[in-house]
This record gives sequence, structure tokens and C-alpha cells, in this order.
Amino acid sequence: MSKSAPALLPKKAKLTLGRKKSPSEQAKKSQISYTNTVKPRGKNNRPQHSKPKEAGPTQVYVFNKPYMVLTQFTDADNRETLKDYIKVPDIYAAGRLDRDSEGLLLLTNNGRLQAKLTQPGEKTEKTYWVQVEGEPSPEKINDLRYGVVLKDGPTLPAKIEVMTEPKVWPRVPPIRERQNIPTTWLAITIVEGRNRQVRRMTAHIGHPTLRLIRYRIGPWTLDNIQPGELVESSINMMN
Repeated sequence: MSKSAPALLPKKAKLTLGRKKSPSEQAKKSQISYTNTVKPRGKNNRPQHSKPKEAGPTQVYVFNKPYMVLTQFTDADNRETLKDYIKVPDIYAAGRLDRDSEGLLLLTNNGRLQAKLTQPGEKTEKTYWVQVEGEPSPEKINDLRYGVVLKDGPTLPAKIEVMTEPKVWPRVPPIRERQNIPTTWLAITIVEGRNRQVRRMTAHIGHPTLRLIRYRIGPWTLDNIQPGELVESSINMMN
């Protein structure tokens, strides 16, 4: 049964005294000092680590990732990344979203929250609005609900609903539609996070994904957030 169309538009080092270090210990200490060297931060010199440092109160931001933007802050090939949109320091993505997918990306400065949202054992629900080619039959929809077998194993049961086309921003460039072949929008909710899982699930039943928008992660949604917009959230699952 179709649903009404969802809408998103408008220390300092201490000196310690002790026994004399052996040559191997001295070498180890020298190595640690080198690897911990801090480089000056510039526009293109954001730290490469993805685990936030827990300093100060927990911050959570909701970002609507545009199409073809990488979910990282640097790229050797000068493609668009998060740094082109996000200027808040010391927050890092909790999970990833494929470059050719759009929608909700959470960023936080809290490493424990980042782990809670991304570890498979936590089973955090994620809802995707997915435009697929053709019209999946009820039998194929049920296949997705109960789980399909992919190359890396069977998927867990998922929530699948046929939905009316959501009122969202136009994609640039638009999807490639084939004449005389209709498309269908599905709301797919999963608790896993395998590489390109949703796309592989719809391909498995013979209906390739044409457009994918992540709408929800746990209690966070894309409501009233435009592409490229970053909004600080008052929701804190660590409280």
C-alpha cells in the first residue's frame, strides 16, 4: 500500500627519572616521538584519523550529503569532499555513504557514539529512499523482507515498503531513465551496513537502483535539511 509522499524541500611532556633505557627501548621511544609529531593544520591538512577525540561536550551534526561528494575530508584526486561543505573542526563521520548516494550523514566528536552508530552488533536502523528500475512484484518485495543471499552472505530481514515519489530536490545530473520502463520508489530499512548493500539487494531481485537517498539513522532524519546543509542536533544517544 502506497504512503503519502514524504517531503524534504523548504600536555606538555613530563621529565621523568628512572633507570637507563636499553638501546631497543630508546629506538622505540624515538619512533613514538616521530609518529606523534603534529603538523600545522591548514585548509588541506585535516588529520587523517577517523576516530574523534573526546574533548568537551558531545556534538552531533546532521549533514545532507549531495550526490558525488566523498564522505572524507581529503582526496588526492581533488574531488568534492566534506571539507567543501563542513567547517566545524574535530568532528568525524559516523559511518559512510557512497559517493553516488545522497542524504543523511552523521558527524560527531564522540568516539563512543561513533562506534555505537556503526558497529554491527548495535543494529542501528537506517532507512533509505530508493528509486529502482521497473515495478518489483509482491513476491520480490517479500524476498527483500525475509533476506536475500548476496556474495558475502545472506542479508538480515529488512523492512520494505512501496512509497509514492518523495518531494525531494532534483538530482544533478538526473538519473538515466529508459523509455517505456517505469520506476518505483521503495523505503528500505536495514540494520546492517555492508558495502553498497541496498544497491546489491535491489539488483539481486532484478531491479537496479537508480537513485538512493538515506533518510534516517536511528532517531535522526533529513527533515527540513537541504543538500549541502549541516545542522547541529539536540539528540544525544549518549545521555
